[in-house]
Amino acid sequence: MCEFKVFLDGEKVMEDVIFARSEGDRVVLRDIIGETATFEDVKILEVDVTTTSLILQRLKLGCPTR
Repeated sequence: MCEFKVFLDGEKVMEDVIFARSEGDRVVLRDIIGETATFEDVKILEVDVTTTSLILQRLKLGCPTR
């Protein structure tokens, strides 16, 4: 089985992740023991099976318009 390490802002925020689902502006993750975590205002930027890493990126909210 392939478990992922999840990174946000360069920091590992979760490991042993086997499930990821994007739900609009949030991502729901589940690890091998069934624990879930929801990350708000992010998107999945990259999934790399060779390094077993999943990278989350913050959404840019509230940016001023010109």
